[in-house]
Amino acid sequence: MALTKMSLTAVFLTGAAAAAIVAAPVAAAEPGCVNADGSQCGVSGSIPGGPGGTAGWGGASGGVPNGPSGSAWPGGATGCIPYVGCYTVGR
Repeated sequence: MALTKMSLTAVFLTGAAAAAIVAAPVAAAEPGCVNADGSQCGVSGSIPGGPGGTAGWGGASGGVPNGPSGSAWPGGATGCIPYVGCYTVGR
């Protein structure tokens, strides 16, 4: 395989173009939600009649209707399966 010479300027310009393409969506995004104390807001989402979940700095939780559900936080986690039971780890 033959080696080709490439100028250092071309390498830097290519890298700058790639960085601009990657950063463009972030620069155009709306600012995130911020609480009065400066912390970020939690988020939640669900599909009507389907699974749902929430997430914030304190942890996350989710569930499926008539199916498994669970929660996790910095100190542990818990989960439940219908007709089987629930289990918790941590505090």
